[in-house]
Amino acid sequence: MIENYQFSSVLPTFASCADRYVLGGYGRGGTTMDEMLDLAVKVKDLDGLELVGGWHVNDQNIKEVGKKLKDRGFKLSMLVPDLWTQAKWGRGSIAATDPKTRQASVDEVRKCMDWAAELDCPYVDVWGGQDGYDYSFQADYVEVWKWMRESLHAMGEHTDKVKVLVEYKAREPRMRCFITNAATVLLLLRGLDKIGVVLDVGHALAAGENMAAAVALLASHGKLDYFHFNDNYRSWDDDMIVASVHLVETLELMYWIKRVGYKGWLSLDMFPYREDKVQAAIQAREWMKALLAAIDRVGMDKIDKVIKGNEGTEAVALVREALTGR
Repeated sequence: MIENYQFSSVLPTFASCADRYVLGGYGRGGTTMDEMLDLAVKVKDLDGLELVGGWHVNDQNIKEVGKKLKDRGFKLSMLVPDLWTQAKWGRGSIAATDPKTRQASVDEVRKCMDWAAELDCPYVDVWGGQDGYDYSFQADYVEVWKWMRESLHAMGEHTDKVKVLVEYKAREPRMRCFITNAATVLLLLRGLDKIGVVLDVGHALAAGENMAAAVALLASHGKLDYFHFNDNYRSWDDDMIVASVHLVETLELMYWIKRVGYKGWLSLDMFPYREDKVQAAIQAREWMKALLAAIDRVGMDKIDKVIKGNEGTEAVALVREALTGR
């Protein structure tokens, strides 16, 4: 556990991490679920893991998976329905023009919700990576909005044991996704009180958002339910080690996580392709702990005062003090 938060990671952080150039992965990670779990155990303070429905969990192995997690001391923090790696979702899942495909996506999420309930997991993550468009005149923007709301409503009504969360992203695998940023997801979920939001900080960066501002916006509407942590250069969802690029902005992010009173999961969604997987997760953990400690060292009251003062030089001095103690 990190301070007052539960610390988790997606299981593929500990895989061999393939990309479209090296399809077999770069190595230094597990190729089976057991191998990945055994690597995850080496990360101190790791309370939970995220699994993908269909990849790691199915009707035949669910009890076995539950035992594997329990034996290693892990909770299942979230289960992610696979709505992006199969050709049947190539023209969309919850926003597909074909009503049968939309219904199939709803059924897939409901199935994952049932698995999650059996595994005492609180959340499923609906990431509509295939819900978008590649060319102009390819999408009916009015209709897809209606279809996504209908799909999400049907999922939310399935059971109260597991909460459906939506994860936004500006692009990939589609050139342009429909649910692009924090403001868009809030508009989409108006009136859908049972549906929450996953904030992936890398997706916020790639969308041109200020991560801290996205936290404040989502929290002010009661929709901040879960975090994915990573980093990138803003041009792509690189899924790099936390704070490796945007150190100062991640420091501000940590302040706002504390300020809005968030107490949930802080989960890694990293793909350390060439790096040692365990060490990548450890370095991410250490940076998260260090930045939270830096906030505490300076003090929330002092930071609040600097923010209210609205003076850039004081803000820069505050960052230096937090990071160096001088």
